[in-house]
Amino acid sequence: MECKKATLSVPSYGHVITSEKWRNSSLIQGLKGGGVKIVFETELGIADFLLPNKSCILYLSESDIIADTAYKRKLVRYRNACSSFQELVLVEKTRLSQQYFSAVQKFVVLELGLTLLPIGGQTEASHLVLQMVHTDGKENPFRRKSSSGLLDPLVLSTVQQVPGVGRVKALALLEHFPSIHQLCNATVAELEAIVGQASAQSIHTFFYKSSEVGR
Repeated sequence: MECKKATLSVPSYGHVITSEKWRNSSLIQGLKGGGVKIVFETELGIADFLLPNKSCILYLSESDIIADTAYKRKLVRYRNACSSFQELVLVEKTRLSQQYFSAVQKFVVLELGLTLLPIGGQTEASHLVLQMVHTDGKENPFRRKSSSGLLDPLVLSTVQQVPGVGRVKALALLEHFPSIHQLCNATVAELEAIVGQASAQSIHTFFYKSSEVGR
């Protein structure tokens, strides 16, 4: 079931539209304790939360990552269904899910071009959502931009996972490509002009393998 346009309305300041399945969760209790008013929606679709800053959130739990082999299809449906909103993916990074996190991060950030935010659990997630809800009239700190605005810490961290690419080269790469998808699809020649031949080949191989895994 995908997000229905009728339910994707932007909540007013101080409110969060939430999927009914979260009603009795500790995450919701944390939001209420922080002064947020919750509007439960039974037909929100695949999304879990809608925020006043026009953010749409999908929450992947530890069990989703470990036991649910269909989480990639879920992410693709989410990207396609909620594209009119700023799409954020909260992923539980725990002791048990740690070994799977890198693959999830590559798929979410590099393949789908979404923002991934690692959280330790529902309590940490509620603090994050509270921060976003109470940023009244301010720019969404997690919204992607073009050019240098693409350099958010999570994307930068992901690019630095490429063998031989440190912070300086990662910054140079992200400054030259206006989107993460263009970086993934760059040719060796295009990359070589920025980081040199050896690093260009490593980067191209890294992204190619990541793309093959995501198919």
